[in-house]
Amino acid sequence: MITKLHILKNQIVILAVVLFSITIQAQNTPFNCDFSAYLFQRNDVYAIDLASGNSFLAATDITPGNINATAYNPADGFIWGYLSTPSKTIVRIGKDFQTTSFTIPELTTGNKYVGDISPDGIYYFKAGGKSYFKIDLNPDSATYAQYLSTENLTQNISIHDWAFNAVDGNIYAVEKTSNILYRIDPTTSVVQALGEVPILSGLNYTYGAVYFDADGRFYVSANQTGTVYVIQSVQDLNTTSTMDSNLFAFGPSSSSNDGARCPTAPVAQEICDNGIDDDGDGLIDCEDPSCSGFGSCEVIAPPTTANDGGLESNGRLSEAISKRNFNRAKKSYAFDQKSAKRVTPNPVNYTSRTTNDFQLQDFVPLTTINEDYAVESTPTDLLNITNATEVYAVDYMQNDASVASILALKTENGVYEHTKYICDRLLGAELISVSTIDINEQAFIKSIIKNADGSFEYVLSLSAKVANNDNNFAIESHWNLDVYEENVTFYNFQIWSNSIDDLYGLSQEVLNLLEVVKPISGYELSTPPTVFVRKGKYNNGALDLQIINTNATENVTFDSGFRETETSDFNYTSSNLNLNENYITEIQVPTGNLFDVGFRIGDGINTPDDLFMSDGPWGIDDSQSSTEVTNYAISPNTNNFDTADFPIERNLTLSAYTSTYFAAYRALTPRFKAVDVTSYDNFKLKAKGTGNLEITLVKQSITNWEEQYKTTIALTENYQSFAIPFSAFASVLNTELQANDVVTIVFTMVSEDGTRTAKEMHVQDVRFSTGNTLSVNDFETETTTTSVKAYPNPMQNASNIHFSTNQNETVQLVIYNQLGKVVFHNTVKAQAGKNQIAIERNNLSSGLYICKIISSQTQYSPLKLLVK
Repeated sequence: MITKLHILKNQIVILAVVLFSITIQAQNTPFNCDFSAYLFQRNDVYAIDLASGNSFLAATDITPGNINATAYNPADGFIWGYLSTPSKTIVRIGKDFQTTSFTIPELTTGNKYVGDISPDGIYYFKAGGKSYFKIDLNPDSATYAQYLSTENLTQNISIHDWAFNAVDGNIYAVEKTSNILYRIDPTTSVVQALGEVPILSGLNYTYGAVYFDADGRFYVSANQTGTVYVIQSVQDLNTTSTMDSNLFAFGPSSSSNDGARCPTAPVAQEICDNGIDDDGDGLIDCEDPSCSGFGSCEVIAPPTTANDGGLESNGRLSEAISKRNFNRAKKSYAFDQKSAKRVTPNPVNYTSRTTNDFQLQDFVPLTTINEDYAVESTPTDLLNITNATEVYAVDYMQNDASVASILALKTENGVYEHTKYICDRLLGAELISVSTIDINEQAFIKSIIKNADGSFEYVLSLSAKVANNDNNFAIESHWNLDVYEENVTFYNFQIWSNSIDDLYGLSQEVLNLLEVVKPISGYELSTPPTVFVRKGKYNNGALDLQIINTNATENVTFDSGFRETETSDFNYTSSNLNLNENYITEIQVPTGNLFDVGFRIGDGINTPDDLFMSDGPWGIDDSQSSTEVTNYAISPNTNNFDTADFPIERNLTLSAYTSTYFAAYRALTPRFKAVDVTSYDNFKLKAKGTGNLEITLVKQSITNWEEQYKTTIALTENYQSFAIPFSAFASVLNTELQANDVVTIVFTMVSEDGTRTAKEMHVQDVRFSTGNTLSVNDFETETTTTSVKAYPNPMQNASNIHFSTNQNETVQLVIYNQLGKVVFHNTVKAQAGKNQIAIERNNLSSGLYICKIISSQTQYSPLKLLVK
């Protein structure tokens, strides 16, 4: 109520000022306790949503001098701060980021970087040491904008920001290095230590921006990483209390910053076990960083190994990449970290070496993150299929599990052409956030990726090139690969970890090791994208995307290049996507049937977002020297699959001469990951060709090719339809097929007598299916006498089933899902004439259902009901 009264009085003052100056009116637009936190970096301002950590640049160069010790003033609704120049100057900042400066002669010279304003409008600010200053910023006071006093804390504490808690009126701060939470009485200046903040234990960050919310939660932002931590209900703590602290979000980093926020504005909180996105950031329960460690939510989970990394796909390399992954899948290759070669520190005397006498491993740090041990995980097969000429990788192990990895690659014709964040999102991963991390006072882009298996990875990429006649390294790090300098040699580093703090430590040490070999002469770094795709998938001729829009952009451009099949030419298209300034947009972009697509979205001003997506690929195994492929073509499917099937998109034509064998394969996923298809019981296809076709379902758990499950069908010159039960697939293991980890389907033709023979296979409409499915086709072959209809159809929330009967009778309405399972059953007494049965959606998910009315006297046709 007091705040509202002050705002009302302030509005009256503003009205009076309007009579004198339009310019001053622009400078007197208060923030009036909005929900955003504001991060001041020198003289630029970022608006931050604490719930998600996402930020956008709200204003630049708002004053000639740098601003620090910023604070929201509850008495007038403005943000105030201290100016570096001119000295002894404070500044008032309006919501339109117009500024008004006030000189305070009583102040000492020098920067003041700690500040906040009490509920009654008194500005408390300081530099280092015990002393702090008080200035009256209450516009209703007779001493408005005047110096009040200089006070001294009861002890010296190393802090870089503090904030008033509106719940108890005290000031709170967290000390660097000790990570102790302090409570400061603004009346007596007594400093009380409340203990080390548990979530910050062991860290050595500068906490240059701190904030409160209306419930007394204290938010602490680390300058170097941008990580926002929360301490719950600090007003209830005493020296013996158990402190409840946690990660909260991942915001932007800064080498020089200060934060301001209205302390009585709420911050949306995620409830971690209700299945709802409570705080509106698009992340539910354990997906949200603020739920880390809550209940069943994991604190950490092992990231992927570097042996699997460094390779996604692009149009140029898709066939080579497909063969590499097929060879791994055929052998059920899995990198074993426990048996891998351990890496030990090898001290190097750099002073005795020439500037070009170095190896990739010289730049890969050890013991930086206190790992138990490190293992070499170099994926040497990248050398044959990428633009890398040298490769070296290390996994860092704790408790026999990987906690971080570094993949280092040398390229001689430009930057390495694969990044984790471009492709992973359309392979089942999600880009949780993208922001900056400040290393050696340089703002690199960090991304947080949630993998399909639920593990989190904190990711950073950087590349070093030689400069100044080989005397220096210059560092580049960009979100978009086309921004890097072309046709130069790069030393590329992809770094990922399950801890943002380890990511920071490893990345800093990589830069330090580069500096030792060749001094770093400069940095070329890009800003993160403000609009990015969090997750997406290709589905039935369209891309389903979830787009995060951090700066309220209205429209973005969608530019794409795509191929319908593995053997098609690229097509290009451009369109506009309307985001309506929404933070989260679920959007479907029609593409038609395709195999792969690369696309960019952007507003034409800020860094755009790039992605690449590929379906599970078809490929050929023509490794035998006696095999000559004469025709290989992939074509789109022309028939629609039954919704109950697991479709294998696109059809194959393959002809070859061989005296041994040749094969075609189709991965079920882009990364040749295993898929559980045990909900199906047969394998269907149409095929024609010459002779016998062996079909192998490659299981990930079987490492010996001869033990894989196989069956053979006889092809003729005309297409035949095959429905092969899983029981027909046999193995020398003499056990039934368990189709819980199928990676690849392999189609093989052999020369039976060992002579050079012409062979061909034509394979269409491949899918996994089930004989238990209550299929629509089965119903359509029945003789029907009475029709059944539904209105509306498609159904959203409710529908009505309509049918007619010639006599009174009892009927049953049964609704089946796509797997033939009964999801609804009701007995109805029908009357002669027209009848209607009302049904509710309830828990029915979107999809196709079969409705059937069962009667002992009348045969009713089945009805297809689509639920949206």
